[in-house]
Amino acid sequence: MLKTRAGRSYPLGACLERHGINFSLYSKSAQSVTLLLFDEVNSRSPCERIVLDRQTNRTDNYWHIFVEGLTAGTLYGFQVEGPFDLAKGMRFDASKVLCDPYAKEIRFPNNYSRKLYSEYGQSTEHCALKSVVLERRNFDWKGTKPIHRPLADTIIYEMHVGGFTRHPSSGVTESKRGTYAGVVEKIPYLKQLGVTAVELMPVAQFDSSDAAQGKTNYWGYCPVGFFAPHTQYSANQNLGGPFDEFRLMVRELHAAGIEVIVDVVFNHTSEGNENGPTLSLRGLQNDTYYILEQSDQRYYSNYSGCGNTCNTNNSVMRRMIRDVLTFWVTQMHVDGFRFDLASVLMRDSQGQVLNDPPLLWSIDSDPILAGTKIIAEAWDAGGLYQVGQFVGDRWNEWNGLFRDDVRAFLRGDNHRVGAFANRLMGSPDLYYDDHRTPHRSINFVTAHDGFTLRDLVSYNHKHNAANGEDNRDGDNHNLSFNFGVEGPTNNRQIRQIRERQIKNFFTIMLMSLGTPMINMGDEIGRTQWGNNNAYCQDTPNNWLDWSLVKQNAGLLRFVRQLIEFRFLTPALDQYIHHPLSSILNDSQIKWHGVKANQPDWSDDSHTIALSYNLPYREENLYLAVNAYWEPLDFELPQLSTGKHWRQVINTALAPPDDIYSYQSAKCVESNVMHLAPRSVLVLIASQSLETPSKAKNARNRAKKDQAAR
Repeated sequence: MLKTRAGRSYPLGACLERHGINFSLYSKSAQSVTLLLFDEVNSRSPCERIVLDRQTNRTDNYWHIFVEGLTAGTLYGFQVEGPFDLAKGMRFDASKVLCDPYAKEIRFPNNYSRKLYSEYGQSTEHCALKSVVLERRNFDWKGTKPIHRPLADTIIYEMHVGGFTRHPSSGVTESKRGTYAGVVEKIPYLKQLGVTAVELMPVAQFDSSDAAQGKTNYWGYCPVGFFAPHTQYSANQNLGGPFDEFRLMVRELHAAGIEVIVDVVFNHTSEGNENGPTLSLRGLQNDTYYILEQSDQRYYSNYSGCGNTCNTNNSVMRRMIRDVLTFWVTQMHVDGFRFDLASVLMRDSQGQVLNDPPLLWSIDSDPILAGTKIIAEAWDAGGLYQVGQFVGDRWNEWNGLFRDDVRAFLRGDNHRVGAFANRLMGSPDLYYDDHRTPHRSINFVTAHDGFTLRDLVSYNHKHNAANGEDNRDGDNHNLSFNFGVEGPTNNRQIRQIRERQIKNFFTIMLMSLGTPMINMGDEIGRTQWGNNNAYCQDTPNNWLDWSLVKQNAGLLRFVRQLIEFRFLTPALDQYIHHPLSSILNDSQIKWHGVKANQPDWSDDSHTIALSYNLPYREENLYLAVNAYWEPLDFELPQLSTGKHWRQVINTALAPPDDIYSYQSAKCVESNVMHLAPRSVLVLIASQSLETPSKAKNARNRAKKDQAAR
């Protein structure tokens, strides 16, 4: 029989010490707590049951015990008994084996049953999830550290760890496909592409069976444990293997100069609504961790659209979220976070919106998180939309208006030219005030949620039948256009215009003020075959098909050189570092239409051009967009004596003439440029280009100015 002591309330979770393990968890209303120990992941019954004494093993609302002789690798869970009073939001079910919310690893047995976890009074001991005690051993980071690159110098690549390398065409070692180790093998590709940060879709442990019957939850927006790396993404399946393999991935990405941003889901959990499984928080203290309907606390408020809503501004939940963030920064060395449906984090325990939400302000001011990237999806499923209004000094936002206005204007919609111009300029309607820098806006055209870029120009409608919901799921407002044929086609003209439109989207995203975000595989034309809600499609059709690298080599080359151009152009470099108000006031921006200095702001306008110059940099840039379906001639603005416009980008031209490097840009011989239908043109003029010997000095001045800033 194991020897036990009272233990301590802090730290929460399972803490490995010299002579055993201290366990601690929060449950205010529990009447009894039992610690269960298991021999193996697939054990059908516990090898030990240790009942905690209410007098000895409880301090205030914390239950704790120290068990001597236990070591790293111990598998455990809890059973918690209390009043089952739905009128008060109590949902205790002592038959369920609960995960430790602070567990650093969670294992699913082969016979795990989400259905049994959802049925009150049905024992789950034989199919119990197991929390794992890990040894906090040192990890050899080989001198790497979080990079702390400014967002102004960042290009984000949103990716799915599993789907990135799971396809057989990836060339990744078979045992490492779809894993953290698989990502490591593809770092050279990311490096060559030129992105500076990967934004990983959820990597905290989730329930893959949280989907319609027969489907798999592929995306992972259904957390079970916030601290535990998802075990199925690890090639190393030994206990503690996922923990170390994740850190290995981070270390190697940092060594390549690539930051790691993780997508965190604090707005809801996999426990779902009142019919969902009791996996952890619900069985510990339901009314603390979740927002319940005030009119009837049997039911959950659903501001997440996923069945429940976390009570994030409750002091207990708020502390756990901060502990989670601290853990991923200090122990896993991640560089930042993207907060899913972050507007939920502004709601109080009754679902009302707080003016000064304690959680968001505490994250904003946390010294441990200083230097990390904090990105909000600034809306929720309850109708709260806060792009441009998110609290704090450090919160940056996915700019959904950029996505919609750019899609609509390039599609050829009316009434969009003014909004499109705003997006090019860093969305001054949202970010002009309070000396906000342009990078506060995360500019994207596509993301995991919705069409891929290839599908955006190939489908007029979503095609989600494979999800098993009769095509009811997914957004109906896609602002997409198929150019005459729904889906794939052999029509050469349609294929060409689709390719051109993809390059248009990339050019606008990379040339606009703000922080660009590329969706995984868009640079090589990845398709989801019209599915705009592929959350449950863990199939080859949804994984990144690496044969597209060769098949769409021209598009990949275009994106690579576009990224390089953004970083190497001194004018662009200067243009993205200052507050947006200063940029717009000081950069001598001029708007044009088909005639220089005569922009067309009318409702039916489909053209816009702009130029700007920074005299102390001797740089000029001209960008023209013809979103019309007929060719048009654009008159170029005049330059000072001794300078000439040079063409960098013309999306209507075939490779390699669609994009040139900064240094090799070709001189424009005329003051009028002929723009093909639905095309984008970018020109530059620089004294350094006219006088090659000055090029090096110009770049050195740019570096010195940046260092001074």
